[in-house]
Amino acid sequence: MKKIIISMAAASLVATSAMAADKGIDFTTTGQVVVYYQTADTAGDDLFDQSKASANIGIQLDNVADLKNGFTLGTQLTYLGTAGLEKNLVSGTMQNVGGVVSMNDSTDEVALTKIYLAKKVANTTVKIGRQELPKSLSPLAFSEGWNVFKNTYEAALLVNTDLPNTVIVGAYVGQSNKHSDLGTFTNLTVTTTAGSLAVNKEAYMLTVQNSSLPMTTVTASYYALKDITAADSADAVWLDAKVAGKSLPMGLKAGLQVGSIMPEASITSDTNVVGVKAGVNPMAGLTVCGAFSYVSGEKDSTKHIAAVKNTGTGVKTPLYTQMIGNQDAIALDAKTVMLKGAYSLNKDSQIIAQGSYTQAGARNLNGNGNDNTDLELLYTTKVSGMNLLAGYLNVKNDNDDVANHIVRVVARYNF
Repeated sequence: MKKIIISMAAASLVATSAMAADKGIDFTTTGQVVVYYQTADTAGDDLFDQSKASANIGIQLDNVADLKNGFTLGTQLTYLGTAGLEKNLVSGTMQNVGGVVSMNDSTDEVALTKIYLAKKVANTTVKIGRQELPKSLSPLAFSEGWNVFKNTYEAALLVNTDLPNTVIVGAYVGQSNKHSDLGTFTNLTVTTTAGSLAVNKEAYMLTVQNSSLPMTTVTASYYALKDITAADSADAVWLDAKVAGKSLPMGLKAGLQVGSIMPEASITSDTNVVGVKAGVNPMAGLTVCGAFSYVSGEKDSTKHIAAVKNTGTGVKTPLYTQMIGNQDAIALDAKTVMLKGAYSLNKDSQIIAQGSYTQAGARNLNGNGNDNTDLELLYTTKVSGMNLLAGYLNVKNDNDDVANHIVRVVARYNF
């Protein structure tokens, strides 16, 4: 029955597009096609063994209709399948829609991942419905781009640009889908050392971004997370200041981030964050960057502590030291240093080498004193209009006997 409902939704969107064209409404369709493969040799297993590999074939269609008088209707259909790769290559998927299901008995392959109505009046835009939230303006509830497709939110968003060099964003956020299941929308969650806490009601966000100072962009965000434990709430603040300009030596770029998550309940404790980064271009085609982040812990082992993770999915962090595979290590009770070098081979190809080391405290998500090292080598290029990525990760915790090796290959065609 669920499959029939999804099919009816897709047919309805096609019919709506046809009627919109007949009535003279401007209708734009864009999208992407993705092939995504990843394998890992956790616990010392064979790296390319079928039992350790996951893959998806994905197609996404974005439709935007201009309804006139400043109204816009947006929809997004997402298909996630395997094209039979489970027969001899992989045994799992990176993403699903409608629940995490067996690859050999998938009952859902299509989801309506966006549907929103937007209205623009002068310098103010209001968007209501299922939509993406960008990390640059919503650092603790954002759409993550590391998986096959981005997650989305059930939200009401207001963006105003009346003030010079200033963007003001207000948001009401009710639910989100998770990175592994784009078809099911659930409560936002706060990751803690003793398991996640659901934001049982809603979240309110206010962000102000200002670029009045020369070469500087300052972004300040406030969140009110309602009913996370014992009907109590949590307040969170985040400040990010970035400096960049052509007149700075060697193309210097620098950043500072400061934040705090402050639950009201007595069984929880505040989490405080400080991060810095700096990058330069010492020679043509080469960029070198370094970053440091500190996330506080708590000596009282009976208390929950909120990790600095995306409340929409609980996977990635907004920290400068975030790489592909180190999010659990850096998100709580951690001191992390990160170095990154990127070299452009030509206008379409780049090699990236990056590494991080995390000194873990007693309440680190990986365990007491379980320090982490993450070394990553990435290659990106563009061939026949397709964006290609090949990545290798070497991730090791101190408590592990051997390192975990991960290989990721992604081909993405945007149209």
